[in-house]
Amino acid sequence: MPHGDDLDERFNELVAQIDAEERRRMRTAAKKGARTGRRSRSGRTPGHADRLSDGRTDHLAGPRPRIGRAWLTMATITALIAAAGVVVTLRPDLLTPSGAIPAETIPVAAAPLPEEPEKTAEEEPAGPFAGSPAEDWPEGVDGFVMPEAKALGGLSKKDVAKGLERTRELLAAAYLDRKTLLGGKPDAFAKLLADEQRDWFRDGLDDADASTRHLVNSFAPGTAELATDVIKVKGRVTLGTFKDGGVRGVTVKLNHLIVYAVHRPGQPQTTIRLVAHATGEVRLQRAPGLPFLWLERFGASPTPARCDVEDGYIHPVYRDSPPDESPVTGTPVDPYELDTPETDADCQAAQPT
Repeated sequence: MPHGDDLDERFNELVAQIDAEERRRMRTAAKKGARTGRRSRSGRTPGHADRLSDGRTDHLAGPRPRIGRAWLTMATITALIAAAGVVVTLRPDLLTPSGAIPAETIPVAAAPLPEEPEKTAEEEPAGPFAGSPAEDWPEGVDGFVMPEAKALGGLSKKDVAKGLERTRELLAAAYLDRKTLLGGKPDAFAKLLADEQRDWFRDGLDDADASTRHLVNSFAPGTAELATDVIKVKGRVTLGTFKDGGVRGVTVKLNHLIVYAVHRPGQPQTTIRLVAHATGEVRLQRAPGLPFLWLERFGASPTPARCDVEDGYIHPVYRDSPPDESPVTGTPVDPYELDTPETDADCQAAQPT
């Protein structure tokens, strides 16, 4: 236990900031508390309860240790601390430095924590097909749905199934092959053609007057990039028969809409939807000296695209593109309508995509 003088010295340091009159009142209160404490705990009988001044009983059994000077000093400090609490409450300037306290140094541990705003999952940005009729269409080759094969036009069911599969591959190569779409050589399409038509197609790709590139969809180099790998496809394929001279066979009529999302190279903010209406007819036949599959008609009409450039490539029209030099004619057609009536117009007007 610390010596009494040491405790007195600590006591004096504690109350050094309190004026003499306040120290006098505090000492008087402390002595009075000490005397009261001796009276309430003296003459105690082991095993009996002491009754306190408010009539309650203290049920702590056993003799209490003697109260010496050290206890008196501790009691005094306790009373002083209690009294000092009152003084600090009424005069807080006694224990704080002079001058204003910077706001950033004020403790806030006791302050209620602010409620954090409820976090919501960020919505994914809408895709380029959102809000268009093509939004829920199949993607890619899944949109080229072939009818069920059956024996027809003198061909077996197996031959018809083979022809339909080859036709589906032609459609994918012409309208979905990435290399072809971005202006590269359309090798994927060429290799599926009959030998005679393959040579004709390849020889005419660079023909300035009548390019055969119009059989496939190719964006002119430097005019477009795909905004997404997703390409939307919708359409139908119908089977029929033909008889040409002594040759019989099956006709496969094609009618599809292919929707691309493209933008100027390096400028995604210019993204547009371009709809290509692809139509055609493929013949399937089994005759000596004739190819099994022959393209009777094949090609697509894109919207929006320029009509004043005839090089076999698609030249997209963006929102800020200069006006087309070719006159646009006819009543605007719906580019998402599969059964648009055929027209002889060189540059058919169309509704926005």
